[in-house]
Amino acid sequence: MFTDPDQPLVRAALAGDLHAFEQLVERHRDVVFRVVARLVASDQEAEDLTQDTFLRAFHRLERYRGEAPFRSWLLRIAHNTAVTHVTQAGRVATHPLDAAGEEVAMSIEAGSPADQLERRERRQRLDTKLKGLGRAHRTVLVLRDIEGLSYGEIARITDAPVGSVKGRLHRARSEFIDVLRNNTYDWELPR
Repeated sequence: MFTDPDQPLVRAALAGDLHAFEQLVERHRDVVFRVVARLVASDQEAEDLTQDTFLRAFHRLERYRGEAPFRSWLLRIAHNTAVTHVTQAGRVATHPLDAAGEEVAMSIEAGSPADQLERRERRQRLDTKLKGLGRAHRTVLVLRDIEGLSYGEIARITDAPVGSVKGRLHRARSEFIDVLRNNTYDWELPR
């Protein structure tokens, strides 16, 4: 059995405590936005889909069985909402890759203005290469390597067996490394 710190808030929200659901939104808003933003074209779309995710979660909260962490359940809703939106609209993600954490942001600030510019440009090129991956590969790569989710959580979010998640992640990493190797100007990877 796992311990989910969100369980008391979920129970309170189910009992009608809107403040408890607001706390869940505050706790998970950033990760939902980051996951959705990697699949859609703009910040505005990501913001709208983030709100839509929480609205759907609120209306489906009674369906949450508590067998997995609330965050996994919520990210599955976010993923499905974004994929449906992109599929129906026939769009391709063009949202820029943001810094994966404060360390990256701080490292960009360090150094000369030329160093900062080079790092920013490198991040933009990395984002372009990431978007060149197929949606399934990009999703597992972002959820595992950027968001740090477990294989089990990714399996629940993407509705795929753990073995498939591991296989997709392996292929996504290999594909991404090959893309990066073909551009030695940006990346110095061993051959």
